[in-house]
Amino acid sequence: QVQLVESGGGLVQPGGSLRVSCAASGFTFSVYAMGWFRQAPGKEREFVAGSSWSGSNIIYADSVKGRFTMSRDNAKNTAYLQMNSLKPEDTAVYYCAADRSRNALSTGNADSTFWGQGTQVTVSS
Repeated sequence: QVQLVESGGGLVQPGGSLRVSCAASGFTFSVYAMGWFRQAPGKEREFVAGSSWSGSNIIYADSVKGRFTMSRDNAKNTAYLQMNSLKPEDTAVYYCAADRSRNALSTGNADSTFWGQGTQVTVSS
């Protein structure tokens, strides 16, 4: 069955860096758009970054542009989110998501989207 398993979350100081990974299985990873979303306590889930199936086209939320870098390795069925210059407001549960349609993926609520279980990222001194 489809599985998306995030890893790499943790506690980091403001200004620090962290890389989270998303290992995929149960579907043809290389033809799926991939995305990262996050949800902070008391807030709605929000889009962070999204990648086309090839990784050649990646878009970011304004709040993370220039600090976060998304990538994917289709040979390893894995997507990554490198987070630099982290701020306390980046604290959230980070989820990876997959969908055949990048448009559907970007909505964050399409029935066709697969979701991981999330990994906690906490930015605090």
